[in-house]
Amino acid sequence: MFDSTCKFLTESFFSDFAGWLLGEPILLTQLSSSELSLEPIRADALILLDSEAYILHLEFQTEPDQNMADRMADDRLRVYRRFPQKEMKQGVIYLTPSRSEYVFQTAFEIPGTRHEFEVIRLWEQPTQPFIESVGLLPLAVLTSTPDQSQTLRQVAERIDNLPELRVQSNVAASTGILAGAIRSYTKG
Repeated sequence: MFDSTCKFLTESFFSDFAGWLLGEPILLTQLSSSELSLEPIRADALILLDSEAYILHLEFQTEPDQNMADRMADDRLRVYRRFPQKEMKQGVIYLTPSRSEYVFQTAFEIPGTRHEFEVIRLWEQPTQPFIESVGLLPLAVLTSTPDQSQTLRQVAERIDNLPELRVQSNVAASTGILAGAIRSYTKG
């Protein structure tokens, strides 16, 4: 459920995610993973967004994944084969706190080969940029906020002030689902 919510958010608010992750709100379109290889790519949370110069590849995770570095290297090679001229930014976004070594792993390494990617641990991110961006609002409560209840109230207030009812509903539902990641984490 968290994967599909994050995928929905990135597809619906790609410029907000590009602004946050690339530093500029460039125009991105969704790239189908089926374009990349004869062998199917897992569909769990693979998000590929394409622009003229970039491909943004995101993986959202609630749990540490010991195979993530291998997956990121594999996905990078698949994209390179199809789009060798494009720069690619890859990021794994961990939603819930963990001390696992895997949430700190930023490279795939074997003798003679090294591939690096970004890891974002939401619980270490400042809250304010998420409050300021409609597409990132649902993730705000997962950031390094000192008071999750207050942050959730701020998010709700921002959602109430959104002019489009459909956007309001989608962002509110996404916020509710992702806030559930906190409940799942604190219970487990």
